[in-house]
Amino acid sequence: MGSAAASPLSGAKRPRLTFLGTGYLGATYAICFAEMGYRVIGFDVDVDKIARLANGTLPFHEPGLENLLRRNLAAGRLQFSTNLAQIAEFGDVHFICVGTPQRADGMGADLSYVEAAVTGLSQNLTRKALIVGKSTVPVGTVEWVEQLVSKNAPADLGIEVAWSPEFLQEGFAVDDVLRPNRIVIGVKTEWAKDMLHATHKGVLDLAAAEGRTVPLMVTDFATAELVKVAANAFLATKISFINAMAEVCEVAGGDVVQLAQAIGYDPRIGNRFLQAGVGFGGGCLPKDIRAFQARAQELGVGDALRFLHEVDLINLRCRPRVMRLAAELLGRSGPAGPDLSGTRIAVLGATFKPNSDDVRDAPALAVAALLAKSGSDVRVYDPQGMENARVVQPKLTYAPTLNDAVRSADLVCVLTEWAEFRESDPYVLGTLVASRRVVDGRNCLDSARWMKAGWQYRGMGRS
Repeated sequence: MGSAAASPLSGAKRPRLTFLGTGYLGATYAICFAEMGYRVIGFDVDVDKIARLANGTLPFHEPGLENLLRRNLAAGRLQFSTNLAQIAEFGDVHFICVGTPQRADGMGADLSYVEAAVTGLSQNLTRKALIVGKSTVPVGTVEWVEQLVSKNAPADLGIEVAWSPEFLQEGFAVDDVLRPNRIVIGVKTEWAKDMLHATHKGVLDLAAAEGRTVPLMVTDFATAELVKVAANAFLATKISFINAMAEVCEVAGGDVVQLAQAIGYDPRIGNRFLQAGVGFGGGCLPKDIRAFQARAQELGVGDALRFLHEVDLINLRCRPRVMRLAAELLGRSGPAGPDLSGTRIAVLGATFKPNSDDVRDAPALAVAALLAKSGSDVRVYDPQGMENARVVQPKLTYAPTLNDAVRSADLVCVLTEWAEFRESDPYVLGTLVASRRVVDGRNCLDSARWMKAGWQYRGMGRS
């Protein structure tokens, strides 16, 4: 990849940046902004995580990112710290990148990590700076953050707050930072807007050098907060829509793959996110659509987002549908429900999507647990997510390789669309299994090729 940092921009004052929270979001942004020539410090309260990052080791999987981490540590542009006083003294712009998980007592977002980060930072600031939120938060959060800053930072410093939502896709995050399809900044003052323009000058100059343009939208606080949750709600709705059509196709004898292709030709609809399967998961879409509903209720407009409840239900229904397909193929359906005892099932996939090691709310892992609960001897294999999967589902059995997972299996379930699974040879795998049966939970296999190799094939929403 061509490096914007190899020849740092001249003639432009570059603010020094800090990123509070070095999970997937904060670490990715910190590393990529260092790659564009900025001086950056990443902060976290997790001592072990900071030590790993400072030694050039990513605590998660993201293609291409670890090489950038090591390069920018070596170049001296990137540091990591657990010292808030150091962060406060160093940074001109401080990005809040902590998690906002679903609350344990409801659907709303837990903002305790945001509160801790903003409060701790504000108490240590000694000069004017800009605090910018990147975490996905309920609308109205920025004004609350302003109050936290006012309460904890000396008033004469003139600390300002802004919001700039992130749009990272796991597996494509490096390009999403270096080459975003848009930048959104919610600000109140010209000073904050100028600071964020200087902060993103590396992105804009890289785009200009490559003959591209990146829209930079300046909005009010509420709009900036709503952009991310609205985008996630739309994507979740699109995914659940095609999965609802898959349910209809299964009983009507249609093929949802052809249906999606046909409607995707309509430019008003498009074909992205129209691949029926076991549904969406991960650390964003599920909790974000629930938090969006909860916030709408608090604002008195809950009816406007009532449809998101059905979007969530459709998504969750996809998981037991795999169970039904598995029982049908194995001849184990009955009035009392599936009884898979005495069967061996290979589950290919544990992460919620390929090119990631993220197993949060992963449909693949949830289905594996359902299959095991029904009595099957389940063997799980994933190219990157095994370590994290063992933490979430320690009672499942994990196979070290794809071949080990499918050996002697009565059924193979493909539940994450890794290239290793899509490109696997059904003839070779057919010599390892006890019976050639496959459930394609992502509609990602070449069904004709698998059937030609003697497999009984069932996809989601396919006759």
